[in-house]
Amino acid sequence: MEVATGFMEAMGEGDMEKMMSLMADDMVWHNEGDKAMPWIGPWKGKTEILETFLPLFGENFQTTKWVTEDALSKGDVAVFFGTMKGIALKTGQETAEFTFALRVKVRDGKIVLWNWLEDSYEVSQKFHANS
Repeated sequence: MEVATGFMEAMGEGDMEKMMSLMADDMVWHNEGDKAMPWIGPWKGKTEILETFLPLFGENFQTTKWVTEDALSKGDVAVFFGTMKGIALKTGQETAEFTFALRVKVRDGKIVLWNWLEDSYEVSQKFHANS
């Protein structure tokens, strides 16, 4: 749980050095959704996540609200549930508030899986608004 929450805090603060220190070289960032949205994965490996996914995500979506409401862990797996909102930067459209779930797997103190689940329909609608 500590590794996963540390990674979330580092993301929120934009602390790339801390994020890198918590990522396994073979980490997978698994997010599904509308493949027309350039940040949809899965993304495999620390380098691809840092050099391709994160810049694409940052250029296209801005999180405006993130609240973790529940967190559970068992062994090397942590699960988080919460609510969030964001702006699709291409259109300037803000999403309605929606729920997210996150499953994180840790091996030897490093994140090996970041499995992100959200209302990808809502995000896609705002990404494609006015198209």
